[in-house]
Amino acid sequence: MIDVCLLGTGGMMPLPNRYLTSLMVRYNGKCVLIDCGEATQIAMKKKGLSSKPIDVICFTHFHADHVSGLPGMLLTMGNAERTEPLLIVGPKGVERIVNALRVIAPELPFEIKFKELTTDEETFEIEGMPGFSVTAFKVNHNITCYGYSMSLKRQGKFNVEAAMAAGIDKRYWNGLQKGETYTLDDGRVITPDMVLGDARKGIKLTYTTDTRPTDSIVRNAAESDLFICEGMYGEPDKQAKAREYKHMTFYEAAKMARDARVKEMWLTHYSPSLVNPSEFLPDTRKIFANTKAAKDGRSIELRFED
Repeated sequence: MIDVCLLGTGGMMPLPNRYLTSLMVRYNGKCVLIDCGEATQIAMKKKGLSSKPIDVICFTHFHADHVSGLPGMLLTMGNAERTEPLLIVGPKGVERIVNALRVIAPELPFEIKFKELTTDEETFEIEGMPGFSVTAFKVNHNITCYGYSMSLKRQGKFNVEAAMAAGIDKRYWNGLQKGETYTLDDGRVITPDMVLGDARKGIKLTYTTDTRPTDSIVRNAAESDLFICEGMYGEPDKQAKAREYKHMTFYEAAKMARDARVKEMWLTHYSPSLVNPSEFLPDTRKIFANTKAAKDGRSIELRFED
């Protein structure tokens, strides 16, 4: 399963009851944090989450409401005696931006590694998260900005009959189920495909903020179990403003969710002027029924289908 927690749902500035948009994803004892605006640490503390297990921080873009919490987060990690390397992923210039922010956090007991995104779409895996992959895809904001789609593959069922027919010792069964390959003393090589059936449906999560609607979002969000999407404006009369500032309305997000055939959508990254997002849900749900106006701390466990 994948644990998902939307730490904050605000855009532009933190509010007393709405922190800036940030997402934590946990799988196999590893954590991925997407964006780290001001007050992200407070949002984590309210959910009982620690910064120490964070292995990767992915930035969508470099506006202040998405990066300004990073120096404090790094200092907290250092104070927790972290020694494991941290991977930071983001658009072109990520190393320069992070090093500039680190003027107030120059001494850390762990290494920071960087992955710079330079193409329209890029897929990568994370060490220690078997079967888990991340696809970064470019969206349409007023500076370079990426969305992220995360997928967890599910292998086929173990075929006991096939394993026995191939004469494979039971001591190798567990490893084969985990994707391992073995070379036996007699030179024979046994591989997972010898004992596993066809791959089954996995888990998919897509997250995007600060963008106009794009084909890249619909394509990468296709068939997602959960689609977390910017809903900067709920008011119908804010359509022109959304276009001007390269943001989205609830209704545009709902059309993408419908076109991508996702199971569920959470709206996030609300304008500070949007006091009660749920007020606009009835009209939004006419476009995509399974829409939630997410609040800070909303969590879910995404599980494999039976």
